Amino acid sequence: MEYTTLGSTGMEVSQLCLGAMSFGSEEPWMLDPDDSREIIERAIDLGVNFFDTANAYSAGESEEILGNVLSEYDRDEQVVATKVRFPVGEDTPNASGLSRKTIEQELDDSLERLGMDTIDLYQTHRVDPNTPPETTLRALDDAVRKGKVRHVGTSSMWAYQLAQRLRVSEREDLVSYETMQNHYHLAYREEEREMLPLTDEENIGVIPWGPLGQGFLTRPYEELEATERGDPENFHNPTAEYARGGGKEINERVEELAAEYGVTMAQIALAWQYQNEYVTAPIVGTTSVEHLEDAVEAMEVDLTASDVDYLEEPYEPQPIIGHE
Repeated sequence: MEYTTLGSTGMEVSQLCLGAMSFGSEEPWMLDPDDSREIIERAIDLGVNFFDTANAYSAGESEEILGNVLSEYDRDEQVVATKVRFPVGEDTPNASGLSRKTIEQELDDSLERLGMDTIDLYQTHRVDPNTPPETTLRALDDAVRKGKVRHVGTSSMWAYQLAQRLRVSEREDLVSYETMQNHYHLAYREEEREMLPLTDEENIGVIPWGPLGQGFLTRPYEELEATERGDPENFHNPTAEYARGGGKEINERVEELAAEYGVTMAQIALAWQYQNEYVTAPIVGTTSVEHLEDAVEAMEVDLTASDVDYLEEPYEPQPIIGHE
């Protein structure tokens, strides 16, 4: 396992972050506690020490499952991240958003579910248009001062919105966002225009979600079209979304290089992430130990500069996906 420093936090994290969205029972494809344990324990065996979840994942079950397993290991070796913004279960008044009330009550609930005294990285899960950034950042600053949170991060938004929040932190002498969990992969690179230069300048750790394009970069395009996700009637159709803007050709080139290197398409897509100068650690969610092992082995795939250029060359501007 390779390790790297997470932005300005100073924390050393594995170059792969295990995403916990698949742990729980909210959707048929999610894993029960026993199957989830198998993946978490194998990740730890492989050297993974960085784990990402959210209060809203499977109505809190994800946090509970992750916390139960990690409690049996050395807490000092783990870096645990969770998020706040969306409701846990029914969206009743103050169950969602980034108000002080919501943050304080949801943080306490997350701590209880995780079985921890302190969360290493507490992230705002998108922007709350109804709460001023000052209010959110003051609540987060208090959480750090109380010892409930060590560092704070955020997720997909416009670059100007992140810049605004960084200025608020500086002006008001409040805790500042030290990580960005954004949407970024070979077939979706809009973040390179403004967000990634900003995070680089501010030494903000970048931990992309969906580094495999919700499966778009894991199988040949023809196979994707035949799946449910490729159905044009599907409300969220990642195959169609990522195929535009040169995406179909990118998929084909990933397949071509995978054959040349004798690895999977997912490993080529992840190797591009691991070697990307902007990326700290992609968040990899999985429902199988085999795919987790493949993701770790992808660190050994050494793409050449010409390989990277070849993969990136077909890309064209895309509509924004992942935030509004």
